[in-house]
Amino acid sequence: MTGVPIAALRDVCLDATDALMLARFWSAALGASFHDNGDKSARIEQVRPGDLSIWVDPVPEPRTGRTRVHLDLRLPTADPAPLVAAGATVVRAPDDEISWWVLADPDGNQFCAFPPRPDAAPAAVEVYELVVDCVDSAAQAAWWASITGGRVDVGASGSSSVVGAAGVEWERWVFCPVPERKTVKNRMHWDVNLTAADPGELVAAGARVLREPDDVISWWIMADREGNEFCAFVP
Repeated sequence: MTGVPIAALRDVCLDATDALMLARFWSAALGASFHDNGDKSARIEQVRPGDLSIWVDPVPEPRTGRTRVHLDLRLPTADPAPLVAAGATVVRAPDDEISWWVLADPDGNQFCAFPPRPDAAPAAVEVYELVVDCVDSAAQAAWWASITGGRVDVGASGSSSVVGAAGVEWERWVFCPVPERKTVKNRMHWDVNLTAADPGELVAAGARVLREPDDVISWWIMADREGNEFCAFVP
């Protein structure tokens, strides 16, 4: 552990022009519960492992740019057919360079699906990793580890992972190096629960406040050091 966490991961959120449609896809793909919130948004609950929630919120703007934040899934069998049947599209199959499938959901968000491990297969599709593209993967991983109390593992490919972060249900939180900087709002982001009554410690650590609580929202919308949006909730 890198220290006492000042925030813990809460859940994952996804923007979509048709939030209900996309939530139904992810609910079917993950074998999780679908809940219509009654305001054109939805939430997906009981996502394995643990009890991760994924919120899908409506936005007016269509998806643009590359997918910089995505989920990696672990399959129960060496075949992504159930994901394709749910509505996913295969972008790239395993080949001489990769041992997993790259797929896209019905809104065009790419994600990866890994075959089961030789020694153990999950009973159903599981969220394996949360992956974030960034320019400085080592610095991003170190920063989020300092915020959430995790430790950093450096991979052979140049990626850096946060392991053991507070609130994280999945196995790893991976930061992958890419040459290009973030230019548009991420379609997927994560939420955190603060240990204090305000995000002052986050700001002191280098985060920026994009929007404060107001008559519409009761949380802070923030950005990390590379501009990745996230929401911060008080206890």
